Amino acid sequence: MNWILRHRLRLYFRNSIWILPSLSIVAALASVWLIARYEHSIGARDQISAETARTVLSMVAASTFTLVVLASSALLLAVQLASAQLTPRIISMVYRNGYQKLAFALFVFIFTFSAAVLARVDEWVPPVASRLAAYGFLLTLGLYIFFVDQIGKMLRPSSALRAVALTARDVIRVMYPSSLKEDSPPSRSVQSLTEGEPRVVPSDKDGAVLAFDLKGLVGLAERSNSFFELVPEVGQYIAEGEPLFRIYQGGENLDDTRLQNSVAVGSERTLEQDPLFAFRIIVDIASKALSPAINDPTTAVLAIDQIHHLLRDIGKRYLAEGRESDRSGRVRLFYRTPNWEDFVVLSTTEIRHYGRESIQVQRRLRAMLKDLIETLPARRAPVLQKELALLAMSSKRAFPDLDDQTLAEARDMQGIGGSYDDVSESNTSARATAAT
Repeated sequence: MNWILRHRLRLYFRNSIWILPSLSIVAALASVWLIARYEHSIGARDQISAETARTVLSMVAASTFTLVVLASSALLLAVQLASAQLTPRIISMVYRNGYQKLAFALFVFIFTFSAAVLARVDEWVPPVASRLAAYGFLLTLGLYIFFVDQIGKMLRPSSALRAVALTARDVIRVMYPSSLKEDSPPSRSVQSLTEGEPRVVPSDKDGAVLAFDLKGLVGLAERSNSFFELVPEVGQYIAEGEPLFRIYQGGENLDDTRLQNSVAVGSERTLEQDPLFAFRIIVDIASKALSPAINDPTTAVLAIDQIHHLLRDIGKRYLAEGRESDRSGRVRLFYRTPNWEDFVVLSTTEIRHYGRESIQVQRRLRAMLKDLIETLPARRAPVLQKELALLAMSSKRAFPDLDDQTLAEARDMQGIGGSYDDVSESNTSARATAAT
């Protein structure tokens, strides 16, 4: 099984909710058959009548099927609300919730189990299987109440933002494992490795680049004594026929299909190798909250809370990657990765634009930028200072009243309501002049 097939299967299983329930049907039928066979072998009989057992099992099966329908409706409703109130790009995370998959699978298991036991009741009532079906329904009822509670909590903006941020932290640690130091070298140029006319390998499909086989590509380049350049960045849309790879220094006999099968292309971006996509999701939630139709700046502040800590995390890491070497130390693969400026601009530009008339958003953005300037290494500061200057100009344009400008140009970790220890630079300068 090649890498692209393994990746597709893994992604399909993670994003599908029907697989575990389908397997639970088979497991329930097999369990009833094994239990009934064991009960026949030991001659076990129940004291309750067959008619009573049929009534109870019929009620269990019908009630459990109702729970299956209600759980399906609740899940679809959660998807619709998450798409409308938050962002459509968060739908895949709803289907990836492990508890929801297990709970839904258990609902289907108990329904199939009770229906299979009901089919075996004639003049003989299987005592163990019938009791398992009855008590299993009670367990299912309790899990359904907890299932509804989880669905309701999952739809809260704070819970959705936190789930995205936690996933993003794991991706950031995998993609950027090294810490940033002041003497960390900048990105090395690969110009010397890309001399000459390359052989271009086109993409064989349309879609967004989801991930690529890093180790496999390095090994393939080493065996063919070549240097590969992956043209599109992870998360970028590529059309069929556009350049996917450029091959330098040999590789004439390489099959294009092997290279094309080393890159996963799909209809929607994923977080697997794309930490920038997590910032995109959070910014989309903040932008929708700041739209005139919703007008919820507090949700935007909750989004900035998560962006703040993600930027602090990624700002302390070494981002000058994008090249991989073989065991001898020779560079074999070059690929494009987002830099620090990309993360900062994506995190602030749209929120600053859509939240320009919200003092709460302005104050929280200012608190984030100033805190990052104070806590991150000095080489991260220039783009943050530039964004801080843009924020100051935005405040002056949006609030002609001086008192509103004073409020907007103070930093506040809560937006409005928290304590802060500074005011706008212009007012600080004015007070200093007056004191002089």
